[in-house]
Amino acid sequence: MADPASYRPRPGEIPTSPGVYRFIDPHGRVIYVGKAKNLRARLNSYFARPEGLHPKTYAMVHTASQVEWTVVGSELEAIQLEYTWIKQHTPRFNIMYRDDKSYPYLAVTMNEKFPRVQVMRGDRRPGVKYFGPFHPAKAIRETVDTMLRVFPVRSCSAGVFRRAEASGRPCLLGYIDKCSAPCVGRISPEDHRRLAEEFCEVMAGRPGPHMRRIETEMKEAVAELRYEDAARHRDDLEALRRVFERNAVVLSEETEADIFAFAEDELEAAVQVFHVRQGRIRGQRGWVVEKVEETDAAGLVEQLLLQVYGSMEDAERIPREVLVPELPEDAEQLGAWLRQRRGAAVDLRVPRRGDKAALLGTVRENAQQALMLHKARRSSDLTTRSQALRELQEALDAPDALLRIECFDISHTSGTNVVASMVVMEDGLPKKKDYRRFSVRGDAARDDTSAMRDVITRRFSRYLDDQMRLDAPGGEPAVVADDGTATPDASDVPDASAGSGPVEDTTVDREGSRFAYPPSLVVVDGGQPQVAAAREALDALGITELPVIGLAKRLEEVWLPDDDFPLVLPRSSQALYMLQRIRDEAHRFAISYHRSKRSREMTASALDEVPGLGPARRRAVVEHFGSVARIRQAGVEQIAEVPGIGEATARRILEHLADEDQHGSGAPGQAGA
Repeated sequence: MADPASYRPRPGEIPTSPGVYRFIDPHGRVIYVGKAKNLRARLNSYFARPEGLHPKTYAMVHTASQVEWTVVGSELEAIQLEYTWIKQHTPRFNIMYRDDKSYPYLAVTMNEKFPRVQVMRGDRRPGVKYFGPFHPAKAIRETVDTMLRVFPVRSCSAGVFRRAEASGRPCLLGYIDKCSAPCVGRISPEDHRRLAEEFCEVMAGRPGPHMRRIETEMKEAVAELRYEDAARHRDDLEALRRVFERNAVVLSEETEADIFAFAEDELEAAVQVFHVRQGRIRGQRGWVVEKVEETDAAGLVEQLLLQVYGSMEDAERIPREVLVPELPEDAEQLGAWLRQRRGAAVDLRVPRRGDKAALLGTVRENAQQALMLHKARRSSDLTTRSQALRELQEALDAPDALLRIECFDISHTSGTNVVASMVVMEDGLPKKKDYRRFSVRGDAARDDTSAMRDVITRRFSRYLDDQMRLDAPGGEPAVVADDGTATPDASDVPDASAGSGPVEDTTVDREGSRFAYPPSLVVVDGGQPQVAAAREALDALGITELPVIGLAKRLEEVWLPDDDFPLVLPRSSQALYMLQRIRDEAHRFAISYHRSKRSREMTASALDEVPGLGPARRRAVVEHFGSVARIRQAGVEQIAEVPGIGEATARRILEHLADEDQHGSGAPGQAGA
């Protein structure tokens, strides 16, 4: 693992101009590409405090061995160069949305003597009419199959057409009336072209005249007692309705837009896009990606649009409108890049109200469902869980089955508000009632290894205490508070039975104590230093047989105590997936506690100078409301409901917050007075 300080450029060497930078590993491979309005400010953010970086960014700067940059003339040029380098190098630490296929389109080859209907990908060809995009490709094939019943246009390849023409016998589609069989002269070239034009007109979103014509023909057949013809017209009409039920009108017919939305957690993001053409949803597409940097929605939008539309070989397919949940910081430059790519105006914006905003909400709901499904599929399958536990036991050469796994993670902001989490998996599933969280204070909070040593010591000290209590007759279990301290359970312990009969066992049930069971495996989020700290803490308590491992984020290696080299599990290993899940869950749980604690401290600090409000009553207000915003929204009566807070104190609290608001919104010259 490289030390970022070993290749950090001198601050004076980095220009302050806009540009694009590349992190390169010792083998010369580009592992990350980024752009910046100010290269010096952006690159210094990677090196100033590496330990405070997002986990994936931390892994990236420690994997790299050098950084290079290129100065460009404008932010628009930076966007273009960044995309070019991402496409050229496919860096492993950049978020990648692309797959290996282009969008499928429904195409009608009007440039041929007998136009053909087919599904096409790739570059546009002159003289061919395109409809779509459709996704998945199954949707377009179902549409074609239904449409050919009403408009039996040729859909066979050139080879099949020539063979049928030479033999004088049509192919199967000609026999089942899904092709008008121009190959054997059943229809003239002019009539077949007219049929293809009608097909195109309906696919362009104008089915009304044709549906009315078919309905009229059906009524005429009924009046003339041609019931078989009437039934055929009825089926044709129903087929057209089915096509347009699948492609329901959601917006005005002239609307052409791509609508993007996200659902994300700290580590992954699910992206969904609806393709709306002629006011209809023609296709849907989605990705689930791992977040590399601590990227917000605006950053995800920028990277997504660059990759989706940059890889589109036929830029004319970029729609007139691109609707997103948030605009990126350099939205103007990104919009200019889209206009250059399309050769016409592109409206990049966030819909605020109306049908488009409602449809954006639908896309967002699809993204949330996709993220939930992605996570559920990894953890719900019994066979997969069993395989993962077996693989992990074999890889670690563990003597016993790994029935209970506990994972620990540390979270802080530059060494402040240090907290830790403990999450539990039993039989491969989360056991949330056993999750614990810890506040780390004093000398233990000076770095991650000290914090890990402290948390492991506290957790397993509680385990040993519970063991002693549970083994003693009439023992009283300990219940662990949210801050990791132990308090006695309030429930009484039954006394031994008296009399001539046998004495009942008065040992408390182990379920009464959260720390009574030891895990089969301890996992820590980190590499060799964190594993060593956890092992030292367990050895100091005399718990020497319990296996400990660490999962490092850099290359997802598994570290074992006293081993100089990590254990590398296969990337497709179910055991690795399980370790990643429990590590990610510990990370999520630690971050949520860290954020809530930081919010409470900020709320408490806002009330520090309220006259007559001491620490105990201030803490009561903070615990009751949770944030300054909620206190401001509350009235005097609601604040006075907090135990120990009267109406006079409630008024002082609101007056103090109002004074702070007035001071913060004063004239620039008075700021900080």
